[in-house]
Amino acid sequence: MKLTPQERKVTDIITPLVEEQGLTLVQVKLSGTDTGYTLQIMAEDPKTGRLGIDDCTKLSHSISDILDVEDPINGHYNLEVSSPGIDRPLIFQNDYLRYVGFECKVELTMPTDTGQKRFRGFILGCEDNIVGLNTDTGDIEFDIESVAKAKLVLTDKLIEATKDGIPAITDAPEQEQQQVK
Repeated sequence: MKLTPQERKVTDIITPLVEEQGLTLVQVKLSGTDTGYTLQIMAEDPKTGRLGIDDCTKLSHSISDILDVEDPINGHYNLEVSSPGIDRPLIFQNDYLRYVGFECKVELTMPTDTGQKRFRGFILGCEDNIVGLNTDTGDIEFDIESVAKAKLVLTDKLIEATKDGIPAITDAPEQEQQQVK
């Protein structure tokens, strides 16, 4: 997923702060208009895939303090700091690798040759930032850079797999770890 210049600037400013707190930055998303923006920051404990309320509060105050000084966003904005949740966004190659075999929804920035830009299917794998997805109409491949948004679908399988934290990339069943050709 491509970041806007303001999202990139915020990411660059807050990443060291997030990492100092032993967390991983998942997503920075700025939405809204010139009359008011919402800056959504998702972070997690890399061991559990969660962000507890105390960590969330501490991180929110730290981010607010540094953004007040750096002032990377023109105009008024509301800051939201949260955990990515079970049905988390898929941003990086490792996100797709970690959830091989799980169902997701993907929206591309541009339609494919078939004219379709929204897909729902099961992640086959990801290699060199090319994601493989098994959909009802067949397998497709797309570059991560062409993704407008992607997230996991909340299913019983996902709930079961994440009850003790995020699965390790090697935890996917062997037959589901196949890489895109």
